[in-house]
Amino acid sequence: MPELAELFDIAAARRLDAQASALRGDGGASLMEQAGQAAWHCLLERWPQAQRIGVVAGAGNNGGDGYVVARLAREAGRPVTVLRLDTDAPATPLSRQAEQAFIAAGGGVERFDGRMPAMDLLVDALFGIGLNRAPAGPAANLITAINAAGVPVLSLDVPSGVDAQTGNVPGVAVRATLTLQFIVRHQGLYTGAALEHVGGRRLAPLELPQTAAAGVQCSAECWQPSRLRAQLPARRANTHKGESGHVLCVGGNLGSGGAVMLASESALRAGAGLVSVATQSPHVAPLLARLPEAMVHAVQDAQELQSLLPRAGVIAIGPGLGQDDWAHELWRQVLASGKPLVIDADALNLLAKAPRTLSDAILTPHPGEAARLLGLTTAQVQADRFTAANALAARFHAVVVLKGAGTVVAAPDALPRVVPAGNPGMAVGGMGDLLTGIIAALRAQGLGAFDAASTGALLHSLAGDAAASDGQRGLLPTDLLAPLRRLVNPDV
Repeated sequence: MPELAELFDIAAARRLDAQASALRGDGGASLMEQAGQAAWHCLLERWPQAQRIGVVAGAGNNGGDGYVVARLAREAGRPVTVLRLDTDAPATPLSRQAEQAFIAAGGGVERFDGRMPAMDLLVDALFGIGLNRAPAGPAANLITAINAAGVPVLSLDVPSGVDAQTGNVPGVAVRATLTLQFIVRHQGLYTGAALEHVGGRRLAPLELPQTAAAGVQCSAECWQPSRLRAQLPARRANTHKGESGHVLCVGGNLGSGGAVMLASESALRAGAGLVSVATQSPHVAPLLARLPEAMVHAVQDAQELQSLLPRAGVIAIGPGLGQDDWAHELWRQVLASGKPLVIDADALNLLAKAPRTLSDAILTPHPGEAARLLGLTTAQVQADRFTAANALAARFHAVVVLKGAGTVVAAPDALPRVVPAGNPGMAVGGMGDLLTGIIAALRAQGLGAFDAASTGALLHSLAGDAAASDGQRGLLPTDLLAPLRRLVNPDV
């Protein structure tokens, strides 16, 4: 994937397709032929030994792409079976043309009767990018049969049943081995439930007329590992700890000292020059035993916190904070400080109880916390993670890191960024506290809020992937600290 991996919404993808078709003057026939050719070459490259090819064709142009693949396979001497539902006769001029060319090449079309014939590979060309509802009836049965076939599946443009706009999967959907996107990358295939269905992702950009992209804008970006070098330049030789920033971590209520400890250690490992900690007195000795590099303070009230605020460049608040009187008092003092903030965990819950705009803050909610901040359900947030992240950024005038599979980072009046890294092993308590410290450290070292949040989320996810090389189950937040240190030094 290139350094600047642009993602597009459905409206932009359709506009680009329409403009390219109009410029070619053939109604899109050449683009469909190109798409089928690209899919056929992808199939041959990935599964060269596959002989019996199955193509599941829908009624629209996605089905037309499938007919082109079927024709090419037949012309290459491969046995081909094209399946479709009784209701899915080609319904567009292009799909009818593609079906006729397949039949002219000696192919035939079978109606799906509930059984999947024996084959080595399936091509999913049932639904395209326009589907935004749950497949029902025979279509749902067909998708279930595809998933039960036990053979590799190549999905064309989008796995059938996945919403390419949002990444939502409202019902049954194809679980692809590989998804080949045409012309542009679809934003919904990079976050949320879609990640359980896309398998690998490839792009076939096709050959478009030079002016086909006029007026077409991307809707999001993938924040790539290649960005790290620009965001994390080598330090100058004559530097000192003050140049690397001072992070104050506020949290660790009684019984939750580990959370603020994780945030503090990750802030140091991410390069902060100084880290102070404001926490409950029982946690001071254990934290110093674990992390003697931190300056740990027992803070019983807002007055004791007040003396720590002037030296801090960035305040990270929330890990293990709680929601009792002690937490409220410290929260109010931090808000009044005017310092750049990274807000997580219980601090987000306190913000949800008394919403307010923020002058310089990064919010790091998981979907449940995002739901409370927006007055929605978690399911509503997950159904459209881009909209939820943008709504939070607009409501609180803050940068937002909506955590989860395919983390989305949003900022007011900016294109959202998606982090294409991370793994299920990171779904364990304490991972979010680690992220809080990383982002705070980057902000303290001089990165702008949006870049600090994006780079921090990327570092966190990449460290999680590196730490999971021995397996995802049993992964702990502290396992990420060693690879994190390597990652924040991209020039080494």
